[in-house]
Amino acid sequence: MQIENNKVAILHYTLKDNEGNVLDQSDDGSFIYLHGAMNIIPGLEDALTGKKVGDDFNVKVSPEEAYGVRSEDHMQEVPKEMFESDAEINVGMQFHAQGPNGDDLMVTIAEIKDDVIVVDGNHPLAGVELNFDVKVVEVRDATDEELEHGHVHSAGGCGH
Repeated sequence: MQIENNKVAILHYTLKDNEGNVLDQSDDGSFIYLHGAMNIIPGLEDALTGKKVGDDFNVKVSPEEAYGVRSEDHMQEVPKEMFESDAEINVGMQFHAQGPNGDDLMVTIAEIKDDVIVVDGNHPLAGVELNFDVKVVEVRDATDEELEHGHVHSAGGCGH
């Protein structure tokens, strides 16, 4: 069976940057997703289309097909008083904030100035070429419930 829309795929993967640093890997040895439901980055999903159990391959995914290019428009200066006065704030810290459309965003503290804090709303991997080493472990048909919900369910079912 090949990976195609509405199939569930189980993978082993390691993700590296161009310098060979490991950025992520499947912790328990496998990663599971519903193909065609936009559950993973487009460049990796495209590379997986047509693969079958046992396929072992490498793919380089451009920022445009992953987490996007870095944008200065996602950088913002926030008055320090927006933060609790006793809170320890350091460059690199990440926290959730509300975006302009009310959506939840993860932002990173990029710089601390005298009266403002510069936050970066870019994804931490924006602008980074991603190098995946992937092995396809299993491919199966998605259940009706998985298709309806747009994601894979564990053996115990869905909790929502």
